[in-house]
Order: sequence, then structure tokens, then C-alpha cells
Amino acid sequence: MPYLLTSTLIFIAALIIIYWIHNQYHLDIIVEIKPAPTAAPLISICIPARNEENNIRNSVESALGQDYPNIEVIVLDDRSTDSTLTQLREIASRDSRLLPISGSDLPEGWAGKPHALFQASAAAHGEWLCFVDADTFLAPQAISSCYAKAIETKADMFTTMNEQILGSFWEKVVMPLVMTALSVGFSPRKVNDPATRDAIANGQFILIRRAVYDSIGGHEKVKDQIVEDKAISEQVKWNGHHLVVADGSQVVRTRMYTDLPSMWEGWTKNIYLGLRDHPSMLMLGAFGATLALIAALFLPIWPLLGINWGFNNGGWLAVAVTIEALVVWAYVIYVRARVARKMNISTWYALTTPLGAGVFAAMMLTSAWKVISGQGVTWRGRKYHSK
Repeated sequence: MPYLLTSTLIFIAALIIIYWIHNQYHLDIIVEIKPAPTAAPLISICIPARNEENNIRNSVESALGQDYPNIEVIVLDDRSTDSTLTQLREIASRDSRLLPISGSDLPEGWAGKPHALFQASAAAHGEWLCFVDADTFLAPQAISSCYAKAIETKADMFTTMNEQILGSFWEKVVMPLVMTALSVGFSPRKVNDPATRDAIANGQFILIRRAVYDSIGGHEKVKDQIVEDKAISEQVKWNGHHLVVADGSQVVRTRMYTDLPSMWEGWTKNIYLGLRDHPSMLMLGAFGATLALIAALFLPIWPLLGINWGFNNGGWLAVAVTIEALVVWAYVIYVRARVARKMNISTWYALTTPLGAGVFAAMMLTSAWKVISGQGVTWRGRKYHSK
């Protein structure tokens, strides 16, 4: 009986936690495809690029391929050591709307991306600035559609959550779990509510009025922030301007990582910075890592324990434990299959949940240890330490 009671408590807690985790993300504002506007103020698309030879051509050409009639594209090459700048110059020779800039050395006190965007924005002439990552690709209607939604929502800063392109096995195993974890970390409804201080932005795509950008001090104001998108969104909202986060998956796509090593480096860096800058998050991180470890280790073992008990004269108690375990498994697979379908991958990847949870737990624990030990992280050849 104690085994059954323990199993039942875990059963109830598991169902509540699974439901809660998968019902926190309410992205009510959706970017729909809109035609190009007749009144079209100049929009400057600013792209920072550091060793992006595999992405830069497709990213820049998608920016230049907009149906929005009044754009300029500024790409800041951030001291790349590959063919990024060569490709940019070749594209610029064919399209005068592209301005490639060679970035200067990183000054003391600056993080890499804020400095790159600071330089790009200094060369921009638009009434609106659109910051786009080099691994992000715009549909032809992206700028027109996002600009229309920004005007409709009276946004001063408009940012989107995008479709994530998942190609390799490990991307499909780990990324859906990471995106679910992130969705628990912030509420789009609170971000979009001017009465709250909740602020976040997705640096993959940010559209901001130039006047607002200048009034808050631009990227110079957040020059030492690695998570510069969240930092600048806080400056916008906390200074009384209107911040809007929307679902942009119809018009913006991003390929963040292409394999497990790059994903490990990128996400441990992101998690590390979140834990470093907000020490109170260490407890939440430990809780998340614990849940991930439970999903990775106990979830597969639970039904096996019940079955083994049944073969050892467990009787109806063993049957009850096995049924509880299988019900939780079925619920996990159901909700993870829904996530997989939404992320345009096979629903069969729901079965890899324990494997992905194990990798995610390892990333969380590694990041927490790097904060506690002061080791810091490396990102794109630059080292970042605890403050």
C-alpha cells in the first residue's frame, strides 16, 4: 500500500505539473500576411553578423526581397574570420540598398552584439529600425505585415516569436523542450499589458521606432548586456513606451543551431546569463533541472517498476501503479506530440521526451555550476564571466 500511495501522489502531481507547464503561453497577437502599405516610411533593417557564412546570404537576400517598398539593409560584419564580409560585398555590388559595414574592435565595457547593433543603427536613416539576426529569414511580406500589426497595436517596439527551423535529430529532440521551458518563463499577456513591468523581446526580430530608440539611449544604454534584447525591451517599457510581443511564425523563420555542440554552447550561454544576472533564478533553475531529470530518469522507469512488481506477486496494487504510470506517459506523449506538430516536426519525436529532458537538465546544471564556480562561458570566441 505505501508504494501505491506514493505512486498516486506522483501521478496527481505529474498531471498537474504537465498541464500547468503546457498552458502558460498565450500569444494572442498574431501577425497575419498583409499587403505592402501605400504610405511607407523608410525602415532600416539592421543585421549583426559574426562568422555567419552559412546563413548570411539567405538572410540578407530575404531582407532585400521584401515587398515593402521603402527599405535599406545594413549589415555589420563583427570582425568575422570567414567569408561573411566577402559574400556581403558581392551582394552589395548587385543591390545598392545593402550597406555592409566592417565593425570596429570591441571597446572596453561593451558586449559584442550591442556594439554591433550600435554601429549598424548609427548608419541607419529609417523612421523605424528593424533588428534581425543573421540566422533569421524573412518571408517577402514580413516587413509589411509586421509594420501593419505594429501600427494597428500602436506599438513603439514590436517583436515576434518566430517559426524555428529544426533540421537535425538533436534539434528536434531538444529544441521543443527548450522552447516549452522558455514559454513558462514569461507571459506574453503580461508583456503586452502596459500596466505591468514584465518586458521581453526576441532579438531575432525587433521593430522599433527610431525616435523611441534614440530617446532610451539605444544600444549604448545596454552596452554590457549579453541578453541585449530583453534589456532594451525593459528600457522601452519602463520609460512609458508601448511594447508588443506577437506570434510572427507566418512571416519570420529562424535556424538557431544546426547540431548538438552548437546548441549546447548557445543554450548553456543563454541559461548561464539568465542565472548570472538574476541570482534568484538559481532556485527556479534548480527546480526546472529537477523536473527535467525526473522526466529523463523516472518517467521511463516508473511503468517498468509496476510491471516488475506485478511479476513478483504485486497483485492489483502493481496493476494500479502500472496504469498510473502509463496514463502519465500517454498524457506526456499527447502534449509533446501537439508541441511537435506546432513546430512542424514529426509527432514521433514526442517519444524522445526523456532523452531531450536529460540533455536540457544537463544544460541547466552546467550553466548553474558555471555561475556558482565563476567559470563563465564562451560565445563566438568571446569569454563572459560572472559579474
